[in-house]
Amino acid sequence: MIRSQNQIKIETSSSSMSDLVFLLLIFFMITSTLISPNAVKLLLPESTSKTMAKQNVTVYIDELHNFFVGETAVTPDELAPAISAGIESGITDACVVLRADKTVEVQYVVNVIDAVNAINEQTGSKHKVIMATSPKAN
Repeated sequence: MIRSQNQIKIETSSSSMSDLVFLLLIFFMITSTLISPNAVKLLLPESTSKTMAKQNVTVYIDELHNFFVGETAVTPDELAPAISAGIESGITDACVVLRADKTVEVQYVVNVIDAVNAINEQTGSKHKVIMATSPKAN
């Protein structure tokens, strides 16, 4: 009996496909951490200042005067503990970014500044509050 030496093997290599999926996974993980979405939709006041700071905690005040630390709603009394919990332990000079709607009265902004000052007095730290703004339209 004579056998053919050219046998056809039906196999596919999936190693290149798994490499591609792995690279796409890494790409989306890296790009998703670079994007910091705004949890609360606000109309920020306009400014020509371009000061940038590394934000440790973000506090939002919406047009209805609701406070949010990150994406968690808090009352004015819970503001200081929530901000303190958001700051990593060991950091003594954190930046608290305040994103307040442009219709919010100054008193609500002062409440956030007072909360950060209370944390500074209790812990002996030098945390600061930075007001977020949107670019001024020309």
